[in-house]
Amino acid sequence: MPYVDRQNRICGFLDIEELENSGKFLRRYFILDTLEGSLVWYMDNPQNLPEGTSNVGSLKLTYISKVSDATKLRPKAEFCFVINAGMRKFYLQANDKQDLVEWVSALNNATKITVKACVDTSGAMKQVSYKTEIIAGVPITTTTQEKGEDQNGADRSGQRKPPGQLPYYLSRSNQDQSVIKAGYCVKQGGVMKNWKRRYFMLDDNTLSYFKSDMEREPLRVIPLKEVNRVQECKQSDLMMRDNLFELVTTSRTFYFQSDSPEEMHGWIKAISGAIVAQRGPGRSAASVRIDFKPVVLELDLSRV
Repeated sequence: MPYVDRQNRICGFLDIEELENSGKFLRRYFILDTLEGSLVWYMDNPQNLPEGTSNVGSLKLTYISKVSDATKLRPKAEFCFVINAGMRKFYLQANDKQDLVEWVSALNNATKITVKACVDTSGAMKQVSYKTEIIAGVPITTTTQEKGEDQNGADRSGQRKPPGQLPYYLSRSNQDQSVIKAGYCVKQGGVMKNWKRRYFMLDDNTLSYFKSDMEREPLRVIPLKEVNRVQECKQSDLMMRDNLFELVTTSRTFYFQSDSPEEMHGWIKAISGAIVAQRGPGRSAASVRIDFKPVVLELDLSRV
């Protein structure tokens, strides 16, 4: 779902058909900034990209005439909507029906309050391949993409992958333990403190994360029996990251960032539920039982 970040911008992941009429949708991170009067998209959340990384596409809100549901226009593209900008149509795919409705509403509302601004072409001097089209007097700027280019959490072929889809070798039929939840989050490193996108999988007893959903071996497996608590991160203001939650274990505190508030709460609920199911009623992730054994001291008075 789109959410409002700390800069009061509407953000979230969508899939976009960057090459018109190609039928291939690529996953991008979108930022709708009404103050700047623009809609821009990146390969990933800019917080997870190197500082100074350019966007891969941008569109001035004053060029948008209408945003509407495109399910009938693109019946094979699930939860599809279209942005009409001059003679160009941008087709995008939301994650679900509610996501589609909220993005269409947000974009239509944003175009009603925008003041016309000039197109920023300063990015043309950067080492990024840009394509600019002048359609009916409207400049539309996007970046071209090399064939077979990879991206975090995306299929190498560029095809859209259904959200939450498990890797081919991790299907439920091949698992000894049922998979409760799976998907991508951004994790802070334990030593370098950098942030990297990882694929997480929660089952009845462990939380594992992989380099991507195509990897067989996990980078780490966290036993749920070692988890003391999982909760929304109270240090979120210090780290300046949205949708941040923490997993406190007996040896380390892990920090994870989800793509939306709904995803964050979904992970917290799923992990907490798995812990309760494992330990039994009354033993949540926030409660740790400590057993004390009585010590009996015997004093021999005959030696005093």
